Amino acid sequence: MKNYSRDYRRYATQPRGLTDEHTVRRVGLTLFNGFSLPEAALILEAFHCANARVKADGADGIRFDVSLLSVAGGKIASSSSVFVWTDSVDSPVHAGDFHALFVAGGVGVQDALRDNRLIAWLQRIQPHSQRIFPIDGGRLLLQAAGFHPGDSDPLQAALSLIGNDLGVEAARQIAQRLEQRLEDQSLAIVRKDTSIIVSDQIRASARWLEMNAYRPIAMEEVAQVASMSERNFLRRFKLEMGKTPSDYLLLVRLSRCCHLLAETDLPVDKVARRCGISSGGRLSKVLRKHLGVTPIEYRASRRKSTDSK
Repeated sequence: MKNYSRDYRRYATQPRGLTDEHTVRRVGLTLFNGFSLPEAALILEAFHCANARVKADGADGIRFDVSLLSVAGGKIASSSSVFVWTDSVDSPVHAGDFHALFVAGGVGVQDALRDNRLIAWLQRIQPHSQRIFPIDGGRLLLQAAGFHPGDSDPLQAALSLIGNDLGVEAARQIAQRLEQRLEDQSLAIVRKDTSIIVSDQIRASARWLEMNAYRPIAMEEVAQVASMSERNFLRRFKLEMGKTPSDYLLLVRLSRCCHLLAETDLPVDKVARRCGISSGGRLSKVLRKHLGVTPIEYRASRRKSTDSK
């Protein structure tokens, strides 16, 4: 997993303090049906933590006003079938400049690319947003709108914005809290056999695998994230993580399948495909191998456990 508490600092180049007379930073998070919830939730959590810190300090400091946006507004479904409420991008409330705008990714991005209203809005909003950051597949939407976004990690970008206004120490503490949350979200089987010391390059590649697990991935892509040759990357990843990148990716997908089995009523085949596993039959084989149960048995056991509490 990427070390955000250290790496965000290289993005935080602006001096601390107000850049104008206002104390509210308007941040937009653009969503669409089928967006990836975990990555978007981390961005939201970062700014929530920043606001909570300012409130706890009792200071009249910067406040981040974060808005969830979609073309039509209203209820939007994430790729894991969790619904969130959004404001329309055309709402008068959201007229004017954004301090930062994040554009979500996820399995629904291909449908979003065909939404001319969304692409047109991104084209219109660009001159009114100081910074625009894609979240993984959100890069495709920005490219369709004629932008060429940089390669900065969106969570690191959010932390750098916070650090610029609240200071390096505040951003570092928030990064540590988010890192702990990321760890807590993973199954023990994903972390099993991982070395205590993992290099930043391998952590970055593991995090990239986690964020892109829903789609087909070539090992050449991941090696590029780690800035290594494919051969050297495969060797280093196995040495430091205790498993091959392919095995790690499969376990990440299995972890997400377990979450959907426990939290939703989606058919097993649909759960598998949403998490990057080819079919329900394939998911059943993997689940039996690692946990000794079928998807139906796993779902039933989790429901029973929840009902008994």
